[in-house]
Amino acid sequence: MKEILFGAAYYLEYMPYDRLKEDLDMMQQAGMNTIRIAESTWSTLEPTDGEFDFSYIDRVLEEAQKRKMNVIIGTPTYAIPSWLEKKCPEVMVYNKEGRARYGHRQIMDIMHPVFRKYAERVICKLAEHTAAHSSVIGFQIDNETKHYGTASREVQELFKEHLKEKYHTTEALNKAFYLAYWSNSIHDWDDLPDMLGCINGGLATEFAAFQRSLAAQYLQWQSDLVSKYKKKEQFITHNFDFEWKKFGADIAQDGYSYGVQPDINHYEASKAVTIAGTDIYHPTQDELTGAEIAFGGDSIRSLKYDNYFVLECQAQAFKYWTPYPGQLRLHGYSHLASGAQSILYWNWHSIHNGYETYWKGILSHDLATNPTYEEAGVMGREFERLGQDTLCIKKENKVALIVDNRSLDAFKWFPIDKDLSYNDVVRWMYDSLYEMNMECDILDIHALNERNIVKYSMLVTPVLYSIAEEKIALIREFVKAGGVLVSSFKSFVANEELSVYPDAQPHGMTECFGMHYNQFTEPGKTKFAGEPLSYFAELLQVTTAGSYENYDHKYWGRYAGLTENAYGKGCAFYIGCFTSKEILKKIYRKAYAKAKETVPAFEWPVIIRSGINAKNDTIHYLLHYSEEECEITSPYDHTVDLLSGKEYQKGDTIHLTDWDVCVLKEQ
Repeated sequence: MKEILFGAAYYLEYMPYDRLKEDLDMMQQAGMNTIRIAESTWSTLEPTDGEFDFSYIDRVLEEAQKRKMNVIIGTPTYAIPSWLEKKCPEVMVYNKEGRARYGHRQIMDIMHPVFRKYAERVICKLAEHTAAHSSVIGFQIDNETKHYGTASREVQELFKEHLKEKYHTTEALNKAFYLAYWSNSIHDWDDLPDMLGCINGGLATEFAAFQRSLAAQYLQWQSDLVSKYKKKEQFITHNFDFEWKKFGADIAQDGYSYGVQPDINHYEASKAVTIAGTDIYHPTQDELTGAEIAFGGDSIRSLKYDNYFVLECQAQAFKYWTPYPGQLRLHGYSHLASGAQSILYWNWHSIHNGYETYWKGILSHDLATNPTYEEAGVMGREFERLGQDTLCIKKENKVALIVDNRSLDAFKWFPIDKDLSYNDVVRWMYDSLYEMNMECDILDIHALNERNIVKYSMLVTPVLYSIAEEKIALIREFVKAGGVLVSSFKSFVANEELSVYPDAQPHGMTECFGMHYNQFTEPGKTKFAGEPLSYFAELLQVTTAGSYENYDHKYWGRYAGLTENAYGKGCAFYIGCFTSKEILKKIYRKAYAKAKETVPAFEWPVIIRSGINAKNDTIHYLLHYSEEECEITSPYDHTVDLLSGKEYQKGDTIHLTDWDVCVLKEQ
């Protein structure tokens, strides 16, 4: 990429009247250079079976070419036309709710051969039609892809073949998952029961992992199709999304991007793309913290250890997301600070009818200028002036936070507490790092290996419940060689079949942590470090741990809630209970010091995120998430703020206004 990609999804076919030229002119006036088109428009591209109409795409490409704007083509497969459902109702996904009814998006069976046949045809026709156009810089395959719960008879037959290949015999399968329980063992492969009724958490989780692999294979299939037509320099990307945190009613407007996505494994699926991409939505107004932007960015950047695309982010959206003055600009620079090299809004205009009528775009329903558009323009012109080589950064973080889809699945079956999810614990541990300005990569456990673990001085493992023996050995050797480990409760408990290891917990790590346990409890009146506890507490029995802190309780007081232990050349911390962020941050400070890293001088709402740009300059993004003005002392010898031109020496006062941004370049 020669420039930061800045723009929006644009849907000419959704507009109430023809204003293509006016829209693109307005985009350019705001410094926008990129539009994303075509995804979700299958019924427009192919109004009837075999009849294709690319006229609206041709018009957009023609006007984009005149303005030297970039275009990303999205394959239109995540929302199928009704004629396809009428032709073959079985293309609708069959899941635990039964056969889906036509209407919503993402309700097709990604494995059905009829769906695949027609999807392949429209993908190939679209790619063939657009790939040679000079404005087309790349392709987005599908949209926020997941497995959608697909569990048809054909999918379950594929799963049976997967089990045969992995376990070879039914005896091995029965033993791996302890299927003798409740008479669930089988002695003929054809007796494998319907997974939708499975009561064995391990086997059900194996099926969930299989479903995720189908979603990854589906994206690879699309990538292979597009690759037949795309030019060498054109990229393939996908907009990976996250678990959606919901409040109250189960509607899209009641949530935001929160944690690890349960229905596709990002690491596995990222092999299908040349550049990873993402969609990130988050609270705004008084609830804006920047944590969701950072979490999403750290997750997607770490998939390929490279810059990534933000393919969807919010402009106005809902009533409680309409940004305060300065917040939209802060959002944008926050994405760049995490390593993004594109910022595309969903979407350019507010839709006048349809399911997402009030998920507002940059323009409101009057399609006129407004404060959101004007603020986007301020940022866009800054991007033009400073350029990608200055603003886009690479990172070499020394901390890695380890996540795992199987552990996520495990806590659906074996909850820590009805009010505490896997992602709640992940975000507790991640957000505390974020608020302390301790930057980290977020790695899938399967991405952690002997080659990349040496990049890090500190690992953080939130509820790493399910873990294979070889990964335990890898982490143990990391500590022995001098690394620092911070692990939460319910880590190192079970293997990848979710069978609990039959020895002292945490399995394989008791010497590393200098403790073990075999009981846990509801905290009740228990306190730890002077504070009441919630949800869960393991009763840790100290053996060789050099430092520990016990619970404050008449009966549980003889047990530790936290241990710190020297192991080899390194150090391991184990947190046996869900504490406040303040207590967790104290642990991080000690761990960070043990890792010989410098604890940053200030914390949220002032966030610092740093990296090296293409010119080999050190860049520090200074992001202020507050409506209150504040002053901080510059920690750097000599910097210049690329946005304002102000220079700062070490010890100088930097004044930050509400929702402020500085981009400091070291001189």
